[in-house]
Amino acid sequence: MSNNTDPAARPWWKFGHVWLVVSGPLVVVIASFVTFYLAAHGTDPVIDENYYQTGLDIGKKIAVQPESLAPAIQARNHAATGVVPTPKSP
Repeated sequence: MSNNTDPAARPWWKFGHVWLVVSGPLVVVIASFVTFYLAAHGTDPVIDENYYQTGLDIGKKIAVQPESLAPAIQARNHAATGVVPTPKSP
């Protein structure tokens, strides 16, 4: 009489714990292929061909310190020195 309940007699794929261990790395491998596909086929176009010069122009505008940046500059100075700025009289 043969005993079919012997765990060594069953093939490896019949054990549930094997699939629990294999499924984690398998999901990661599949996700990496999906990520590679998205990265290869979903390239972002360059919006402005002259992006460097545009950035320099924006930097020059900010260096002038327009009125819209005044609250930020006052807050920066207050944080650095501890002196409370006085409100301007109209």
